[in-house]
Amino acid sequence: MKGYVEERACTLGRYIVDTGSTVRKTAQVFGLSKSTVHGDVSSRLQKQNPALYKEVRAVLDKNKAERHIRGGMATKLKYSKEK
Repeated sequence: MKGYVEERACTLGRYIVDTGSTVRKTAQVFGLSKSTVHGDVSSRLQKQNPALYKEVRAVLDKNKAERHIRGGMATKLKYSKEK
């Protein structure tokens, strides 16, 4: 069972790097909770594959820096639909 978790962490990390996806979107695609995805790509991946972890960390940091923009766009879209 331990091999599955390690393989899943690498798969999630590679997906995030390849697509630039957020943790929430990745969790939705793989049918996992966002806590599981975050734990896999931050804790497990750091110990298991440091090179991939650095790439994932760069994408996650970029997503974090842009999240206020995505939130604003979602709010704008929500209220534009109500009119």
